Parts: sequence; C-alpha cells; structure tokens
Amino acid sequence: KEEPESPQIKGEQEEQEPPQNEEIWRGPEPTQIKEDKEDELKFHMRFHTKGKPFACMKCTQSFSKLTNLKSHMRTHTGEKPFSCKECGRSNSRINGLKKHMRSHTGKKSFSCKECGRSVSRIYTLKKHTKSQTEKKRFSCKDCDISFCHISHLKRHMRTHTGEKPFSCKGCDKSFSRIYSLKTHMRSHTGEKPFSCKGCDKRFSRIYSLKAHMRTHTGEKPFSCKECDASFRDVSNLKRHMRIHTGEKPFSCTECDKQCYISFSRISYLKRHMRTHTGEKPFPCKECDKSFSRIYNLKTHMRTHTGENKHTEK
Repeated sequence: KEEPESPQIKGEQEEQEPPQNEEIWRGPEPTQIKEDKEDELKFHMRFHTKGKPFACMKCTQSFSKLTNLKSHMRTHTGEKPFSCKECGRSNSRINGLKKHMRSHTGKKSFSCKECGRSVSRIYTLKKHTKSQTEKKRFSCKDCDISFCHISHLKRHMRTHTGEKPFSCKGCDKSFSRIYSLKTHMRSHTGEKPFSCKGCDKRFSRIYSLKAHMRTHTGEKPFSCKECDASFRDVSNLKRHMRIHTGEKPFSCTECDKQCYISFSRISYLKRHMRTHTGEKPFPCKECDKSFSRIYNLKTHMRTHTGENKHTEK
C-alpha cells in the first residue's frame, strides 16, 4: 500500500537533481584561490622591493611590468606602431603620439600659475616653473639679462657674438639654435607638418600656420600706433612702420659707393639687383622675350592678345 505524499512545508523548496551531462560551476577550488592571491601579492610586492622580473634580452634593463618591457623593446626593433594622421610621422609610444599631436593643434594644456604662460608639455611647464623659483645666478656681461642655467646664458651670448654653430648640410646657412636648423631643414625636405583645418594648405612652421589661420578668422592683432592700419602678421607691421620712420634697411652694394641706393623692402632690393646682374626671370610664353619685372611682362603680353590697357569694360 502506497503511503500518501507529505504536504510541502511553506518556504521549503524541493531539491531537484541536475540534468545529465550539465556541468555545474561550484566556485573556484580553495587551492586556486590561494594561488591567485599569492600571484597578486607577488606582483604588489614589486612596488616595495623594487623587483623587476621582466628583463630585456638585448640590454641590461629590467621592468616591473610586461607592458613596459614590450614598449622598451621597440627601441631595439625600431617599431613605431602609432602614426600621426596629419603628417604620417610615427612614434613608438602612444604618449609620444599624443605629445606630437599638440604640434598640429597648438593646444597648450599646462599653464604657469605665476605668470600665466601656457605650454603643450608638462615637462616644459616643470622646467619653466623651476626657472621661476630658482635664483638667476648667470648674468650676461653685455646686457642686464640673467639666467638660471649656464647653458641658457651660452645660448643667449650668441645674440651678441653672432656665433652660429648649427650648419645646414644642404646649403651654406648656419643657425644659432638647433631648433632653427630643424625648421630650416624642411625647406630642403619639403616637409610641411602643420595643416590648416579650414582649407587644404600646409606649412613648415607652426607660426606660419597661426598667421594663415587669421585669413579665415579675419583677426588682425598687430596694430600700427601711428595710423589705424592693422595686420595679421607682425612682419607686415614692421614693414609698414618703415613708411612712418622712413627706414630703408636694404642697401645695394653694387651702386656708386658715394651714394648707396636703399630700399624699405627686401623684394625691392632683389628687383633692383637685376639691373646689375641682367637677370630676366619673367619669360614670355608666346615669343622669346624675357623681362626683369612681372609688370613689364604683363604690359608686353598685350601685344599678343591685342588688349588695350585703356579700353573701357
């Protein structure tokens, strides 16, 4: 005789057998938990013991993290997997690419609390801040400027001596600063790493890009104190100021020594020098005539086109 089923107590659930062939995860084994924690402790202890278990097989350097070793290995292999989309320049580290990108954007995220100067790199800010607090012990004997570092004084002294120790291998030009030489080298290589986001123009110098950007914004921050003229570029303002001062700094050395001919612009001097050299860089495409001035070429071209200068439109 079958016994009746006992009523199920409230809150109590029947235990069911798991389906066949189904694996049930019952948590890690106690020994596995112990091993994982031991590994974590070993990794953590490197920060106290300065343990560097990841050694480079090419040199004697060691690292506490495998990722640092992998990054270091690129100095041996020459691998540069991080490329700039603006100019194609490659970097071995992602941080190096981020720093490089600021040269295109002009972004200066780090500001000095003392003077407000902004820079693109934290290293440059630290160096600048140090120069603000340090005593300027190295003074120039020719002027009243002082410096924190002897290297800065030596660099400054070249403005007095005219020394230019950095020479271009592509031409005979020399420079007082290595940065100026690097910028100049782009005139030989054709490299133009600074691109305008408003058009497709590119530039070899960040300064040229900034000046060009004002053609889009219409900004003219350089104003003449003598009149109401304003300019996008400081060089244009300097050239304009010669109208007021009468200064003519570009002199011809070929003319009569008793009466030098001088000009307010270098372009005027170059044009004048053609009267001595006989150079005629503007040739006519219709005949074999050449001219020393572009204006004379345009006038001559009317003899081919039949255009009359005084014809009314």
